[in-house]
Amino acid sequence: MNEKQKKKQGLTGQIMNYASSNKKYYTASIILALCGVICSVLPYLFMAKIVALLIAGERSFDLFWPLLLQMLIFWTLRVVFHALSTSCSHVATFAVLGNIRKAVCKKLLRVPLGDVKNIPSGTLKNTIVERVDSMETTLAHILPEFTANIVAPVMIFIILLTIDWRMALISLITLPIGLFCLAGMMKDSANDWANCIEKTKVLNDTAVEYINGIEVIKAFGKADSSYEKFRIAAKDGADCFIEWMRKNIGYFSGAMAITPATMVTILPVGGVFWLRGTLSTADLIMIIILSAGLITPFITLMSYTDDMAKARTIFGEVDALLNMREMNHPDTQIAQHTDVCAREHSVVLSGVRFGYESVSDVIEKGSLSSARELQSGETMQKKKKEILHGIDMTISDGTVNALVGPSGSGKSTIARLIASLWDVDEGSIMIGGRDLKNLSLDEINQMIAYVSQDNYLFNTTIRENIRMGKKGASDEEVEAAAKACGCHDFIMGLENGYETKVGDSGGHLSGGERQRISIARAMLKDAPIIILDEATAYTDPENEALIQRSLARIIQGKTILIIAHRLSTIVDADQIFVIENGMVNDHGTHEELIARGGLYRNMWEAHISAKDSGEMGGVSYA
Repeated sequence: MNEKQKKKQGLTGQIMNYASSNKKYYTASIILALCGVICSVLPYLFMAKIVALLIAGERSFDLFWPLLLQMLIFWTLRVVFHALSTSCSHVATFAVLGNIRKAVCKKLLRVPLGDVKNIPSGTLKNTIVERVDSMETTLAHILPEFTANIVAPVMIFIILLTIDWRMALISLITLPIGLFCLAGMMKDSANDWANCIEKTKVLNDTAVEYINGIEVIKAFGKADSSYEKFRIAAKDGADCFIEWMRKNIGYFSGAMAITPATMVTILPVGGVFWLRGTLSTADLIMIIILSAGLITPFITLMSYTDDMAKARTIFGEVDALLNMREMNHPDTQIAQHTDVCAREHSVVLSGVRFGYESVSDVIEKGSLSSARELQSGETMQKKKKEILHGIDMTISDGTVNALVGPSGSGKSTIARLIASLWDVDEGSIMIGGRDLKNLSLDEINQMIAYVSQDNYLFNTTIRENIRMGKKGASDEEVEAAAKACGCHDFIMGLENGYETKVGDSGGHLSGGERQRISIARAMLKDAPIIILDEATAYTDPENEALIQRSLARIIQGKTILIIAHRLSTIVDADQIFVIENGMVNDHGTHEELIARGGLYRNMWEAHISAKDSGEMGGVSYA
């Protein structure tokens, strides 16, 4: 469905799209709401009849108790129908919110990593969690409440017309004033709400940045300046709502004071008609009673206009995420693991060019609606920067290959392109003679195990974090992978062993421990292609040597690509590619590259010099 169709569809259509099979609950909610409306109007008629009987001089309770009983029954039914209606709408609404979040999460799996990383994590979290959750009340009540609050006044107005058409029209005199006030409140409301959303997102992103960087802030004495930035964002976040409310307070007060005041016109005009004999006492009393409930539902409807505007804005944010460009891969059937492993897995890069896009480029292709929602300042003016300039590489099946070069040369970018975290701009990447773009993301995921230096662990047990590498793996398989990667001893030293919770992002473990668990997870996956992007960057030399020996046993017969910041760990690689300024400077074995001289030998000599001097720093080629 394109954007124009979505705009024509309206809020109700969008709700129904996400309701999927739960539309029946919304339908039931509307039907029950209609029943509730009928039950809520009938007591007014019985009340008017009772008053008319009293005026006529009737005093026998036998005439009144059946009417009172019917009033009680219908009023009770109104409550029951309303409860059932809202229950059904809530069931459907929670399904809608769940489907929205599922759709966004599935979408993000198919979006290039660079596009996702260009959106601050606070913004994504705010949209997917808080914004979507804030629609719950609106979505749960909009259909049943709108149904009730539209149908009830219409029914009352029809009854008033049957009694006296003049009084029916007079009862609506205050309504145009209310509509005028509503129009005043709605003027520029979309811009005001968008401004509030933007300021709130800035506040959310600033808060996340402040919390995540608190260690650096304290270490470098930047608490004052950093807190000032947060304070300004918090003030702006509050001021935008205050200014919006201040601008509308007059309209709101007028609407709330004048619109429901039907008695201001009904009583004097009705009294004149009664004195002239053109309106009976019973009819006047019934009109007074019915008109009391005529306008109030419209006020309830007006109270939902802001909520509807907010919901439309949030749906717009969700649609912007769902319209982000996807990676160019087919949705083919997932290949069986045995078939994947049986194929040949050479990797060939031909004329590969790739550049990271600026935030503005991502927005133009459907990321989010406003540049300021993502990033501000000079970054927004940057154009796409090409990182790789025609890379040609051949990685033979079943060999160990290494990428080395100065920081920022493009090594990790190459690894991520092979892992299909991005699509190449030009050229091709072939795996086993098949273009990567012709493979489904599921099949690529089965073929490749990717371990980076910044590995993410989920807030669950160590056992379950490792088991994510292979669905349904037994405890014995998990522990065997941990032992092979040198994790078992430190895991058993923890309070609960393999059942120890690692905390958010693995925060209860050290960087080296997180990396070793991530490597164990990748090894358990048993993929035919393994990419280690500085996977031992945070491990100490002793554990790195242990991991290297373990990897040497495990990776037999697999296609390996290693990015290492310590050159001594890849001297035995079958082929080493030297990357400089986004191009292949040289390639060959360690001995061949040393013999030819050039950049690699300079890097090696710098590495050996730093190692001999016992320095932990030196020149970095990570």
